Amino acid sequence: MSNIDVESTRRPRREGGGRRGGGTGRQPVPQLPRRKLKRLFPAMEIVSKDELESIHLASLKVLSEIGMDFTLPEARDMLKAAGARVDGERVRFDPAMIEELIASAPPEFTFHARNPENDLRIGGNAIAFGTVASPPNSADMDGGRRTGNYQDYRNFLKLAQYFNCIGFLSGYPVEPIDVHASVRHLEALKDAVLLTDKPFHAYSLGTERIRDGIEIARIGRGISHEQLEREPSLFTIINTNSPLKLDTPMLRGILEMSSRNQIVCVTPFTLAGAMAPVTVAGALVEQNAEALAGIAFTQLVRKGAPVIYGGFTSNVDMKSGAPAFGTPEYMKATIVGGQLARRYKIPFRTSNTCAANTVDAQAAYESVFSLWGLTMGGGNLIMHGAGWLEGGRVASFEKFVLNCDLIQMVSEFMQPLETTEDALGVEAIREVGPGGHFFGAQHTLARYTNAFYSPIISDWRNNQQWLAAGKPEAWQKANAVWKQALADYQEPAINEAVREELNAFVETRKAEGGAPTDF
Repeated sequence: MSNIDVESTRRPRREGGGRRGGGTGRQPVPQLPRRKLKRLFPAMEIVSKDELESIHLASLKVLSEIGMDFTLPEARDMLKAAGARVDGERVRFDPAMIEELIASAPPEFTFHARNPENDLRIGGNAIAFGTVASPPNSADMDGGRRTGNYQDYRNFLKLAQYFNCIGFLSGYPVEPIDVHASVRHLEALKDAVLLTDKPFHAYSLGTERIRDGIEIARIGRGISHEQLEREPSLFTIINTNSPLKLDTPMLRGILEMSSRNQIVCVTPFTLAGAMAPVTVAGALVEQNAEALAGIAFTQLVRKGAPVIYGGFTSNVDMKSGAPAFGTPEYMKATIVGGQLARRYKIPFRTSNTCAANTVDAQAAYESVFSLWGLTMGGGNLIMHGAGWLEGGRVASFEKFVLNCDLIQMVSEFMQPLETTEDALGVEAIREVGPGGHFFGAQHTLARYTNAFYSPIISDWRNNQQWLAAGKPEAWQKANAVWKQALADYQEPAINEAVREELNAFVETRKAEGGAPTDF
């Protein structure tokens, strides 16, 4: 059962998000309510303040003595006018210039959705999980691995809307390659508005695409241009071309987004031993230098524009050169990346990743390690939260569900511990006394249905129940869950005037040819 079309199963919208099942004869997928997650404990630190400062100073030395290439002439002109030293495409920064520029970046801001209930606070101790983004392939256990396509793209959007633990769209959950590249962004972002009401992302692939993305975000919220500039409603990822290069499409993305006060996340992709020094510390120096250069440029474009410090440092398998994720090195880099972001008082983006090739034990434990590192390390915006497989080459439907289960566990872990007199349970202990059990205690019965976390796919039944159910494996349960979620999905309500304006804009831009395909 692949490329499932569930259009015929759509029912009128019902309040309460994805939790439903009425009239279907089945129980709804177990979900926690939508939550604004906050970390209730200090973020972990694994290097001292002196060690952190040595990474910072080494990064400034790289930017001052080696420099970074900026391929867009307009960007170089702006940097030169601000005091940077420009030699061809190479730009060198005085440390004081970097320090002054990044100081104007806001420590926190609100990321606005078309449904205000889904607005996200970015920074501080807030944490939000997004979908997988940008794989060229999709997969499920029925249809196998296949080239990314429009129908799978739309189905992943529906899962993102359905599952309460998903706070935003990190990008295209899978690339809809069967839609022509010149108009792909128009169709994909229109669907992001219509099939979800959560915040979303646009790719910085040239001026036209990012301008279209900004306008689609504005139309989707039904707001004026002035309100859009007061209320950031779109984000983009700016990947540096590691090592030490910012290319023209990315720089144009910064120019367009920061000038309109929209959210830019500067994220170097620094794999130790490949695009960065083989040591974790050396890779972090390069990550930090590239991130600081990009962040500084956003503030040169518009002082106070919202920006996020992105970390994506991991290692490679030195035998094959393949990227590795969910490793001890990745966890260390994530935690130190969080320390650096907090040093600069800038929100921190990181990712829930793995290098597994299928939905197996490796996929689970590498994702758990990633989640542990980013949760304890102070991540704010979590990319690739659900669905990432094959080191980012595949968006998996079963992995999406498995990750939602893990994210829900993180969500429950982050809830405050109840320590009221009743929760301390002294009277329950008195009722049961020595040698008894608590199954029938009033204290237990009063909390029976919500006593503990209710898993999506984790199987905590006893052996006889498990055998009677046909010994289902985790992937089989996840396979059934994503199909049920698609069948139960409800398209969120939208003002019909907004829908008409959005459709008209997209059709006009398609008639104009969309965007160029030669960047």
